[in-house]
Amino acid sequence: MITLETRENYDQRHGGAFDRGSADSWYDRGRNPHYYVGGTGASDRVEDLTLEEVEAYNAGYDYNERFGGKKSWD
Repeated sequence: MITLETRENYDQRHGGAFDRGSADSWYDRGRNPHYYVGGTGASDRVEDLTLEEVEAYNAGYDYNERFGGKKSWD
């Protein structure tokens, strides 16, 4: 179950799996589990995730779906 405290259970670093999941939701993109070794777009992108990393990505996505918003393109 996704709660406000959910994000405390995951590494929230910029470029990490939880962060990328929440960003994909924010920008209204479909789920595409990935993360970056370092900063987003400035380091290698990893798409071969462990089950734990996929869980973190999905938790970030679900967290933003429930408590976040969506990017306004206006």
